[in-house]
Amino acid sequence: MTASDPSVTVETGATVGVAYEADSEPPDIGAESLVRNGSIVYDDVVTGRGFTTGHFALVRERTTLGEDVLVGTQAVVDGATAVGDRVSMQTGVYVPRETRIGDDVFLGPSATLLNDPYPVRTATDLDGPTIEDGVSVGANATVLPDVRVGEDAFVAAGSVVTDDVPAGTLAVGAPATHRDLPPELRGGNDL
Repeated sequence: MTASDPSVTVETGATVGVAYEADSEPPDIGAESLVRNGSIVYDDVVTGRGFTTGHFALVRERTTLGEDVLVGTQAVVDGATAVGDRVSMQTGVYVPRETRIGDDVFLGPSATLLNDPYPVRTATDLDGPTIEDGVSVGANATVLPDVRVGEDAFVAAGSVVTDDVPAGTLAVGAPATHRDLPPELRGGNDL
């Protein structure tokens, strides 16, 4: 861990380095990072420069986060996940194991990604969604397991995404239907 790096701030009440196996390795927190009070970062987590948490965020083991990633207040990254650069996960976001998130992605408040198609009913491999570069997911939207949300797509608030979303498309409704991306939503995210 780069906690000895004076540019890394771990606030009082935050926990950086939770062992989950006897041979787990302490997390590697990138320079110029801030882990806020109440947040927990497990072992075997690697973050890039400028990693920031809100209060009481959780980042579980075997997760890699790129540069300038925000894991907001009470957001959960449940481990074994790859996150790109310039990603903003707002308050209450849930990211399950086996999820892939590209660069320049915005996940709005309480957005929920899922990885288990038959919770508690049928044993199956967990496979989270793939969120490609430049995607925006609105508040309280849900993206189901093994769904791919294409580059620069926009998922409207409250939508339930059950099928792949083509690149540059608007997904809206429950279940979400696909529409042309309106001009005001084109051009990618400015994070």
